[in-house]
Amino acid sequence: MEIIQAHLKELHAVATLFNQYRVFYDQPSNLQGAQKFILERMEKNESVIFLALDEEVPLGFVQLYPIFTSVGMKRKWLLNDLFVDDAHRRKGVGKALMNAAKRLGEETEAAGILLETTKDNLKAQALYESLGFQKEDTVFFYNLSL
Repeated sequence: MEIIQAHLKELHAVATLFNQYRVFYDQPSNLQGAQKFILERMEKNESVIFLALDEEVPLGFVQLYPIFTSVGMKRKWLLNDLFVDDAHRRKGVGKALMNAAKRLGEETEAAGILLETTKDNLKAQALYESLGFQKEDTVFFYNLSL
């Protein structure tokens, strides 16, 4: 297995996994929309995407968006999407992708990496905590749907 930073050459592989990721979260399949969304992120350099491959077979991806801490005057990364294809789960793919995200944070001298997960996603929580992520207990997060 290798982890690479995805570029336009890997667009179809990432978009296919991204579509599966959205379906996992109860969204209707929309491969064309997924491809357009990922293409825009790539062309505008609005995210960093790492892709896990095994002999050219796409296994999973992680996508991070840059954000900033004004108080800390540094970049942070928002780890918004992590997905491993069903057939390749429990084989270390998620951990390898998370380690690539961590290296990106270190290489860009970021203040940290933020992520969220559902309260019932215990497997993901165990992975994140095994890699040193800590649950926030000093802040509340609010959402305004528009």
